[in-house]
Order: sequence, then structure tokens, then C-alpha cells
Amino acid sequence: MIKKKKNSSIKKILLAFAVIVVVSLIGMGVSFYQKIYSPNIITNDDKQFLYVPTGSTFDQLVEIIKRKKIVVNTENFRWVAEQMNLLNNVLPGRYEIKSGMSNFELVGLLRSGKQTPLKIIINKFRTKEDFAFFISSKLEVNRDVFVELLNDESSLAKIGFTPSTVMCCFVPNTYEFYWNTSANNFLDRMKKEYDLFWNEGRRGKAVQLGISVVDVCTLASILEEETNRNDERPTLASVYLNRLKKGMPLQADPTIKFAMGDFKIKRVIGKYIEETKNSPYNTYRKQGLPPGPICTPSVGSIESVLQPTTTDYLYFCASVNKPNYHEFAITYAEHMKNARLYHQYLNNKGIH
Repeated sequence: MIKKKKNSSIKKILLAFAVIVVVSLIGMGVSFYQKIYSPNIITNDDKQFLYVPTGSTFDQLVEIIKRKKIVVNTENFRWVAEQMNLLNNVLPGRYEIKSGMSNFELVGLLRSGKQTPLKIIINKFRTKEDFAFFISSKLEVNRDVFVELLNDESSLAKIGFTPSTVMCCFVPNTYEFYWNTSANNFLDRMKKEYDLFWNEGRRGKAVQLGISVVDVCTLASILEEETNRNDERPTLASVYLNRLKKGMPLQADPTIKFAMGDFKIKRVIGKYIEETKNSPYNTYRKQGLPPGPICTPSVGSIESVLQPTTTDYLYFCASVNKPNYHEFAITYAEHMKNARLYHQYLNNKGIH
């Protein structure tokens, strides 16, 4: 009897121990499951983006996540990341994250390198510095590095541009890029887009005009600065093309503003022309087109140059009677009549 009771006690102890072990294992399993698969990501919106800079270490990634308060439990994230070997697979990029994601989902996303591209809308930019500032605000590209590239003669020569003409490469449009695109890769991509835009048809029209593609871009940039009226640009283009054919200086006021580096000038006067007399962008003193564009021209301005209105006009002046439009003239005498009216208008407005 005593032996039976002893055996019964041992069985109860073993059973109790087994229960404890099973419960502990279940608890550990639940704990592991929660660490791996339970929601641990919280965002202010339904989704936001996590930016991982190029060259980031795992510890730096964790610090970014902690600083942005993206995860609820950082240690759980770190543990899962270690188990999934994210330590040796930190890939740079812009990653879309959503509230309710688990550590497993986030780590898997970061390990995959499947970042979300962003859209960049290129409009009008007057200087390389302004353009570089804009691109660096959208991509990981360093502004100073990009400006240096846009002024690097040897690098630009490989893609057919110079520091003066490189702004032709950036055709205004909407493009998709990965955030960690380098300056060189950005430029290479834009050159491909430039080649696609300048197809056989457009290049053929430039040949018919007797000017190069860069010349078209340069003249289009002047039109872009002359007026916002798309319907008038083909006529303005005809004036400049007529002057080029006759060997007359373009006398384009926007080029003087560019040479001055002051785009707020409302009235180009003799003082500014004299101050910029040695600038290659002074089209009052220098014959022909300036060495490159004075802004990134819109597609509309480029098309206006390629398909100009057929006219004999050699002059134009801002119109007093038609705001934001111009008065065109064939003769200098007719032009001076229009110019006097406009100058009188400016004087009355106190614009000097």
C-alpha cells in the first residue's frame, strides 16, 4: 500500500511538472509569436515612409526607427531583426510602412529592398544651383555634389553636354525615381529621357530650321522667360529666328536678367546692358544665341520654336493695350512707335 501511494505521488508530481513544462512552452510560443507576428508598427497616418540612408548600419537603422517612434516595442523589433539576419542586410531606400504591420512584415520589407518610388515634377529652373537644391530636397542626392557634377566638363562631355548646356538635359515632365538614386544615376536617367523626347521627328524639325537641338532649347528658354502666353510663343519664336537668319543681335531682355543674376528686374535699361557687356549672355552686345539655356524651357516653348509662326517680324515690344501680350513690327520705325508708348506707360507706373 505504501509503495502504491508513493508511486501515485510520483506520478502526480511528474504530471504536474509536465503540465508546467507544457504551459511554459505554450507561453514561450505565444510570446515568440507575439514578438514576430503581432502588430508592432504605429504611424500617425495610415501609411508613412521610412528613409534608410545609404551606408546605414543596423544600429543606425534602429536609432532611426526609435527616433521616428515607428515601433511600439523596439527590443522586440531588434530581436526579430536579429533572427532574420537584418543585421547584415540593411538596404538603403524609401520604404512605405503602415500601421498594424508586424515585426516580421517590417523586417521582411527592409530585407527585400522593395522601396516605394517617388514622383518628381520638373518645371522651370533658372540656375543649376536652384535645380540642385530642388533635387536634393526630393532625393538622397547631396546638393553640392550635384552642382559639382553639373559643372564637371569631363563627366558632361560623356553624355554630350557642357556646363553651359546641361540644363537642356532636364525636359520638364513628371518622373519616378527611387529616393536613394545617386547624382550620376539621376543624370544618366535624365539623358535617357532627353533622348526619348528628342525623337527623329523633333530632331528633323530642328534640322529644317538650320539650328541644333541645344539651340532650340536655348531659344525656347528665352521664350519661356518672355511670356506665359502659349498662344503667342510661336510668333515670338519667329521674331528671334528671323533675327538669327539676318545676323541681327537677339536683344532679348531675359538674357540680361540672367547675366545680372537678378530675375526680379522689371525693366532692362542701358545700365544693366553696360554692366553685363562682357557676359556671353548679353544678347545686346553678343551676336547669336547665348551659350546655353537661361532656364529649363517647357515642352510648349520647345514646340513653339520647332513650329514657329511664319512672319516677317523683326521686332516686338510689350503691349500697352493688350496686357501680357506684345506688339509686333516689321520695321524699326514701327517698333519705336510701339516702344515709346510702352516706355511712357512704364514711366507713368513709376517702373524704372
